Amino acid sequence: MKKIFKRMLSIILIGIVMLSFVACNGTSEKNNQSSENTSSIPKEINFGILRVPNDETIAISNGLFDKYFEDKGIKCNYIVFDSGSDANKALASGSIDFATMGNTNAIIALSMDLDVEMIWIHEVLGEIEALAVKNNGEINNMEDLVGEKVATPFASTSHYILLNALKDAGIEDRVQLLDMKTPEIVAAWERGDIKAAYTWQPSLGVLLKDGKMLISSKDMAEKGFITANVEVVRKEFAEKYPDIVSDFISCLTEAADIYRKDPQKAADIISEELEIPAEEALLQMQGSTWHTPGELLEEGFFGTKGSPGAFATIMKDTSDFLQDQKSIDNSPSQEEFNDYVNPIYIEKSLETGIN
Repeated sequence: MKKIFKRMLSIILIGIVMLSFVACNGTSEKNNQSSENTSSIPKEINFGILRVPNDETIAISNGLFDKYFEDKGIKCNYIVFDSGSDANKALASGSIDFATMGNTNAIIALSMDLDVEMIWIHEVLGEIEALAVKNNGEINNMEDLVGEKVATPFASTSHYILLNALKDAGIEDRVQLLDMKTPEIVAAWERGDIKAAYTWQPSLGVLLKDGKMLISSKDMAEKGFITANVEVVRKEFAEKYPDIVSDFISCLTEAADIYRKDPQKAADIISEELEIPAEEALLQMQGSTWHTPGELLEEGFFGTKGSPGAFATIMKDTSDFLQDQKSIDNSPSQEEFNDYVNPIYIEKSLETGIN
């Protein structure tokens, strides 16, 4: 009986050891899979971009995306969108991973539950975006717009600023607004169908050839209506490839440093990429404000993860306005915006010190 008992005990002990091995092996595999999810790299990245004079355009033209991504074997695809509305559709379908857009369209993305987060501010808009009117002496102030048609891309930063400018002048119900994309605005202007339009560069520059600037986003920012071009990323992508997202910010920072250190060099790069004169490229870049990562982590913008900055509040205020205008069905809560304006990738970029 003792031999039988010892044999049974041995079998039980072997079984326990085997089960422990399987469990440990399973845990190890899960840990490896988790590690792969956060450290592996994608085969390609799809960037939704705007053809505007900003840090991203410099990074693309100057080969910085090659340095940060393609040299690692990652293919970069650049999909141009005329507005954030089209970019949001692409985000909804999962066909792009990153997207540049005005902060109003970033608000719309959150209100639509697109499962994206805001990770960067490319530039705070100033005279790069403005209300242009025909230079024929007919329109000299906001009140002269009464009864006129004013074109702008709806649900854009231009639309938001225009609505507030009209409201500030007390004529919001006495002007006919036309929803047009930027190429349509230029075509309508050249045909003489419209005498006024609120748009951004480079279409704004075309209008100003025979027009003048009546009011700009810089003027409205001084009244508290701040707009910016921002970057959003799909959360699923960011959670799987956090290092790629922080590298992206490092790439943009290096590009912006070219402009900060040598504006003329940056203008030459933009000129070649957008096929516009260098002096025009420089003028457009000077029409906005580019902030460093450190500045974006200050309380006026992103703040930190534990202490959200003022830009989340600006986004909420803008969101409430868009809801009042029926541009969006619901305005997300302040808590949702605090989570949405996410500083962790800027913090990670500064920690790695790649740039």
